[in-house]
This record gives sequence, C-alpha cells and structure tokens, in this order.
Amino acid sequence: MDLSSPLFIILCTHGLITLSAGFIMLKKPPKKINHLYGYRTKSSMSSQEKWDFAQNYSSKEMIRQGVVIIGIGLIGIFIKLSEIISVFIALSLVIASVILLLYKTEKKLKQSFKENENIQRNTEI
Repeated sequence: MDLSSPLFIILCTHGLITLSAGFIMLKKPPKKINHLYGYRTKSSMSSQEKWDFAQNYSSKEMIRQGVVIIGIGLIGIFIKLSEIISVFIALSLVIASVILLLYKTEKKLKQSFKENENIQRNTEI
C-alpha cells in the first residue's frame, strides 16, 4: 500500500476537485450567461435555456466523474508502477476525464435541443 503513489495523489486530488466543483455548480449554478463561472462553451452560451441545461447536466456529470476518478486513484494505492508511468497514466486520465465531460455535455446539448427544435418546427407547420 503506497500512499505516495502519483497515481493515487494526482487522481484523488483531481477527483476531489471535480467532485467539489460539481456539487458547488449543482447547488449554486450561475443564473445568467457569463464568462467567469460555469460550463462555458459556444453552444451552452447561445441561449439561456441551453445555458441552464448545460450547468445542470455538466455538474451531475462532474460528480459522477469525480467519484470514478477517486475510485481509480484508490486502486492506484495497490498498483506498483514506476513513478514516470504512474504520472503519465494519471495525467492521461485527468485529460481524458475533461475531454469526456466536454464530449458528453455537448452531445447531450445537441440531442436535447435538436429534439426541441424538431418539436417547435412541427408545431409551427
């Protein structure tokens, strides 16, 4: 059991930060579109409805990912790898989690608002 493993330290730190940020955003989401706080992408900032949806969805996704990353970090206590490999794996997982958060949130935004646009178009006809 190695508590000094970079796999453990990096992943658990990132997981705790992600988990905390997710809880904060879930409990106190930014009300208005802004450039300082919240899930900020071109698509999420294109309307207030998309903004609100993205804040809610991404905060829940951050909580899920934080729990998973912490779990992987805890497994890292028991895995014996060289320090360089541990750092590489940990940083790769951190980058992958950020990319996954962006991908899943943007995909969900497109799905949700494509359906809404189709419903609106059908009611206009």
